[in-house]
Amino acid sequence: MNNTVIKVEGLGKAYRIGLKEQKSETLFAALTKAIKKPLTNFKNITNLRKFGNSNDEDIFWANRNISFDVKEGEVLGIIGKNGAGKSTLLKLLSRITQPTEGRIEITGKVASLLEVGTGFNPDLSGKENIYLNGTILGLTKKEIDQRYNEIVDFSGIEQFMETPVKRYSSGMKVRLAFAVAAHLDPEILIIDEVLAVGDAEFQSKCLGKMQSVASKEGRTVLFVSHDMAAIKNLCTRALLLQKGTIVKEGNPNDVVDYYLRNANVLNASEKTIDTSLRSGSGKFTLQGIEFLNRKGEEVSVLESGMDLFIKVFYKCQEKPVNPVINIIVRNSLQQEIMNLLTRIAYYGVMKLRDEGFVTCHIPKLPLMQGRYSIDITMKYDFEITDEIENVLSIDVEKGDFYGTGKIVSSMRDGLLVYHTWHVD
Repeated sequence: MNNTVIKVEGLGKAYRIGLKEQKSETLFAALTKAIKKPLTNFKNITNLRKFGNSNDEDIFWANRNISFDVKEGEVLGIIGKNGAGKSTLLKLLSRITQPTEGRIEITGKVASLLEVGTGFNPDLSGKENIYLNGTILGLTKKEIDQRYNEIVDFSGIEQFMETPVKRYSSGMKVRLAFAVAAHLDPEILIIDEVLAVGDAEFQSKCLGKMQSVASKEGRTVLFVSHDMAAIKNLCTRALLLQKGTIVKEGNPNDVVDYYLRNANVLNASEKTIDTSLRSGSGKFTLQGIEFLNRKGEEVSVLESGMDLFIKVFYKCQEKPVNPVINIIVRNSLQQEIMNLLTRIAYYGVMKLRDEGFVTCHIPKLPLMQGRYSIDITMKYDFEITDEIENVLSIDVEKGDFYGTGKIVSSMRDGLLVYHTWHVD
C-alpha cells in the first residue's frame, strides 16, 4: 500500500491555438500583409513545437505545474469545472498525448476509459475487441479466455458480442469498455466522466467494481467525475484542478466541500455571466437571474415553502424556434434533485422577443435548508444554444413548509414532499 505507482513532477501541456486575424485599415497594409503571408505561415509552422514564452497569446496551457504522487491501492478523485484540465491530465497519464514539460513515472500496466469508443476497432466485433485489448495489455489468449465470460456477464450485452462495435450505441460501448478495463487485471485503472453515459444501474455497478478492485485487489484507480457523492464515497484522496493546475489536494470531503463553496459563477445578486464557462451556439443565451418573493422583492436567501419567482433574463440572436429553458437544481453533493423545464411545464410554444425575461413560478419551494447549485441549459428546438454548469449557488433557510407552525429543520439538503396525516 505504500508503494508509489504514479509520480508526476512539474507536468505541463501546452497547445498553440488560432488567433483572430487582425484587419488591415488601409489598402497598402492589406497588400503588404498579403505579400508577407507565405513567410508568416512558414514561420508559424516551424515554430509549432516551440513554447518558449508561456505568456504568448497564441499558447494555451491545458495543464501547468502539476505535481503529485499516487500510492498503490489508492483511489484518487480528480474534480473541477469543465475546462479545468482534467481530461488532458488523464490523457497525459494514459500516454495518449505527450507532455510539453515535466515528467511522469508510472509503474504497472494502465487501462484507461476516457472517451466513448476509445481503444476499440469499430470494424471488429465486441468479442474481437476484448481479445485485442487483452493482447495489448500483455495477456495470453489463455488468460483472456479465463476472463472472457466474466467480462461479457458484467457488460450485460452478451447477445451483441459478434456485432461490430461501430453498430453499438454509446451506452453499449461504455458497458463493454468498462468491463474490459476492469477485468483484464491492469495495475492502474483510469476512468473519465464517460461513465455518465450509462444508466443508473450500470453506473452503480461500475462504482462498486472500482471500489472492489482498489480495496480487495489492491489496484490503483484514478477517477474523474462531476458526481461529488461518488467522489466522497469512493475515493481515498482527491485533487481539485482549476485553470490547469492543482489548487487543493487531500481528504475527499475537504476538497469537495472547498470546491462546492467556490464553484458558483454568478451570485444571486449579480446580473453578469462568466462567458468563459459557457458552451453552445450563442443564438439564445442567459443574461442574468433574479429570485423574487410574492411581493416582487428580490431576495438572495430563500426559505423552505416560500412562494418563489425565478426571473430568467435572455437574449436572442435570431428569431427563436421552439425555445427551451431548463433549470437544474443540485444538492451539495452535485446530485440532481429538481428539474424545471419549459418544454413540459409551459402550455404551447414559447414566443420570445429579441431580449427580455421569462419567469418560473414555484408556489411552494420544496427545498430543505442548505446550499444548492444551479445549472442552466437553453435551446432552440433541440440545438443547445447556451449551457452553463454551476451558474450560481443559492442558500435556503428552514421554514414552515407544511403550514403547521412547525419549522422544518434538517442537517441535510434535499426535497420536501407535501403530504397530510389522518387518524382513524
